[in-house]
Amino acid sequence: MSVIDVKKLKKYFGKTKAVDDISFTVEKGEIFGFLGPNGAGKTTTIRCMMDFIRPTEGTVNILGLDAQKDSVELKKKIGYLSGNLRLYNKWTGREHIDFVSKLNGKDDIAKEIIEKFHFNPDQKVKSLSSGNKQKLGIIMAFMTNPEILIMDEPTNALDPLLQNTMYELIEESAKNGTTVFMSSHNLSEVDRVCHKVGIIKDGKMVATESIRNLKEKRLYTVTAYFSDIFDKNEFVMEGVGITKEIPGGLLLTAKGDINELVAKLSGHNLKDLQIEHASLEDIFLEFYE
Repeated sequence: MSVIDVKKLKKYFGKTKAVDDISFTVEKGEIFGFLGPNGAGKTTTIRCMMDFIRPTEGTVNILGLDAQKDSVELKKKIGYLSGNLRLYNKWTGREHIDFVSKLNGKDDIAKEIIEKFHFNPDQKVKSLSSGNKQKLGIIMAFMTNPEILIMDEPTNALDPLLQNTMYELIEESAKNGTTVFMSSHNLSEVDRVCHKVGIIKDGKMVATESIRNLKEKRLYTVTAYFSDIFDKNEFVMEGVGITKEIPGGLLLTAKGDINELVAKLSGHNLKDLQIEHASLEDIFLEFYE
């Protein structure tokens, strides 16, 4: 069952098409990674989903509710972590957490998350490092056990150990039925936690795939070392790209059927040959050519 349904979403700022006719769905309990470099349209999409800005065209439905018409009701069901976290400098972490708790009006898991992240809630925000401010944002997003989590670059400013703690928290929430939508430009974290990924480029969706399907794309990296003389031009063929020349060999990328390439290589005396499935990063870069 889809709990996030974005259809033909457009957001233009004058002549700038920040988001240009994108559509995607996210299923209940899914961890959906919204992937793209800075400026691709990720944050603009999230701001439309949260009704912080209004779309030029298109619709956003979350939990069967209209993100614009039912904005107040939806915010009771969504845990949100901004990519540009704004906090009250004169308040302590605890005052922020208590404020969210009073708005929520039910039992929460703030204490548990505070312990997970070794966060001191009694310091004033103005004295916190960027990493500790991010911890506070995470606590406030997760503490109400929301039905939906929407997060913009959730591991910003976290060291590697805390990033792992964050991934565990995301996975635990999804197992408990929370649906997670997270934007990222970090391929390794998307690979680590997400079930599905939407790839956005220049405001347009270029792919929506499960992580498993992405990894099964027929894309290979081929490293060949030659004992004899070779001409790199003989490997210029459909679906094959020469990444770079290396001492005594070539580094190639191949899409689809690689039998023709293997046959061409077998006509040479080879010192070594490595054929590997491409990494998620290599596949991602294919979408950005």
